[in-house]
Amino acid sequence: MKDVTTIQLKKSVVRKLKAIKKYPRETYDEVISGLIEMAEGSRRESQYDAFIHKIQQPKMRELWDNQEDEAWEDA
Repeated sequence: MKDVTTIQLKKSVVRKLKAIKKYPRETYDEVISGLIEMAEGSRRESQYDAFIHKIQQPKMRELWDNQEDEAWEDA
């Protein structure tokens, strides 16, 4: 473990990290790594959702912006 450093955390942060441990002997490194993975996964999902929404927009406009629907709404 040559690539190890020390960081300073507020005691309140340490308490929160302790509270989210999966098991008692889980290290803070493991806890923080898990949080980072979750954040990265969330970001990827958000980017994927935005991508899907963008590619669906033309078809959605085609389906929603048509004369038949507008005529039906005016009737």
